[in-house]
Amino acid sequence: MSSDRGGNVLRNLGMMLAGGAVAAAAVASFWAVRMGDRLLSSAGNFFSNPQPSPQVDVRSVVIEQVREASDLTTAVFSMQAVVPTSQDVKLGEFTVGTTKLLYIAYGKVQAGVDLSQIAAADVQTTGNRIQIQLPPPRILDSKIDVNRSSVYDYNRGFLNLGPDTAPELQTAAQRKALTTIVQAACDDGVLQRAGDQAKQVVTRLLNTAGYSQVKVALAPTTEDTCTTSATSPSKRLLTPATPSSNE
Repeated sequence: MSSDRGGNVLRNLGMMLAGGAVAAAAVASFWAVRMGDRLLSSAGNFFSNPQPSPQVDVRSVVIEQVREASDLTTAVFSMQAVVPTSQDVKLGEFTVGTTKLLYIAYGKVQAGVDLSQIAAADVQTTGNRIQIQLPPPRILDSKIDVNRSSVYDYNRGFLNLGPDTAPELQTAAQRKALTTIVQAACDDGVLQRAGDQAKQVVTRLLNTAGYSQVKVALAPTTEDTCTTSATSPSKRLLTPATPSSNE
């Protein structure tokens, strides 16, 4: 009898454990389903919610658009200059011969604004309003038109006693002519015209870009800005062929 009771207890205990395991599995499955639904719902909300719009630095865009014009040439000054040069030959304190060269030069000066110098601090934007400060206008290029320029007269004097220095005299004449033409352009207000034109060009550019209110200013210039910028290493002086001597 006692063995039968012990067997019944063991069978009942086994059935209870088996039932508990089934119940535990059911509860675990229920929570798994609930958690899965929540995860799916969260994922759906993540993809359905509007994402932040990309941020664009308007000033950087404006600067890049303006810089594409690089050197903005807005004024050109052309002029003819007649330049005499000479060189002596001396014997002690006495001049025994003189060479003279007369050069007719045609030169051109280009002025404008170097837009590559614009920085972020030079641009202010508010909605459709924009304010931009341009670098000061300066001489962008100055040169002698060698195709039109020529030596008008070359004379070594009595009995050709003057030194045969045609190349040196011509080079000196070209340099003097270029300096004269640049100074004339500066005196004629070439930088003022270049600055005014640059403001108009940039204003039209920004209006086309969608800005309804545009204010363009120029950085202040100094008195020697014109001649100083004209003598920078980037300026060119082209040299034509050596002239022949007039006997």
